[in-house]
Amino acid sequence: MPDLATALLPALDPAPRPLPEPGERLAAVLAVLVGDDEPDLVFTERAAMLSRHAGEMSFPGGLQDPDDADLLATALRETAEELGVDVPEAAVLGALPAIHTYVSGILVTPFVATVGSLPALTVSDAEIARVVRVPLRELAAIEEQRMLREQNGMTWRGWWYVDGDVTVWGVTGFMVHALLEIVRKEASWAVT
Repeated sequence: MPDLATALLPALDPAPRPLPEPGERLAAVLAVLVGDDEPDLVFTERAAMLSRHAGEMSFPGGLQDPDDADLLATALRETAEELGVDVPEAAVLGALPAIHTYVSGILVTPFVATVGSLPALTVSDAEIARVVRVPLRELAAIEEQRMLREQNGMTWRGWWYVDGDVTVWGVTGFMVHALLEIVRKEASWAVT
């Protein structure tokens, strides 16, 4: 049985080049898997005072800066700023498909990294309310597709993960679902 990184590597995009729609900004996040046989996925709860997506569960990340060499540099820089952790570039396996956040006008590229353990964190209180680790196996077990009807009669479908006081949905829910689909196909032992 291959290790998790070896199993997932071929299924992820090693050099994503997302094309934003007019007016969209580019951003990147880092989905960090901790451990190999029974990996956890690291989430951050965004601080309540943030102007966008306050209080929501997400992956560490943010908007691309002009000084960032590429979107991977954005994801790694933002993870270091938010969690105080320097994830080595060699730990990054590649990216999931980019996802549009229509509410915010942002095209987000989610990168996936694997680490054996997570060092002590130095969390940015200005951006992060808390950090939560949820076993990948548990996320697979509680995955639920839901529909929301908006006031204008539109229907939105998305993926929800409710675990105690942790609720993952929206764009992050789509990212988790995309990751789980790859894990189910390439590394099913990690979610069964």
